[in-house]
Amino acid sequence: MLALDFSIFPQLETDRLQLTRTNVDHVNELLKMRSDPEVMKFIPRPMARTAEEIIEFIAAIDEKISNHEMINWAITLKGDAKMIGTIGYYHIKPEHFRAEIGYMLLPEFQGRGFITEAIDVVVSYGFAEMKLHSVEAVLDPNNLASASVLEKCGFTKEGHFKENEFYNGKFIDTAIYSKVNS
Repeated sequence: MLALDFSIFPQLETDRLQLTRTNVDHVNELLKMRSDPEVMKFIPRPMARTAEEIIEFIAAIDEKISNHEMINWAITLKGDAKMIGTIGYYHIKPEHFRAEIGYMLLPEFQGRGFITEAIDVVVSYGFAEMKLHSVEAVLDPNNLASASVLEKCGFTKEGHFKENEFYNGKFIDTAIYSKVNS
């Protein structure tokens, strides 16, 4: 079983991006993302309404990071502290050496390869440092842009589950993509 320790938070970087710990300086950008119907279109979670909700959300993330249950990074452009997105491992299954990756990006930064860069560095960290054997992504099958990014990053579609989750009064489908550390 994995023995995870995020007490020293890992800073990651790519040619264009810096990945750092999400904090209260990111409240406005997180609120902008999590309250945007287009950003949240394929994410079965309630949209945020207030900065207070985001502050509570950050506190919940911090607690889970402290308990080594998840890890989440703010995505920023190098040289600019403004958050443009988030990425992290939200469901870590230490007994299976597997974790679920999730990400979101402000609309004005989409379509420029930033998420592809972020996924690559986070998956590399997961395999090399966390000792994960596989990484999964669970998404709405209609989210073709996310599916395309995952495939570009070497993920394979493992399955399409019909009406396997219940959200907002209806059953929804999910697709599972994964990448194995080979």
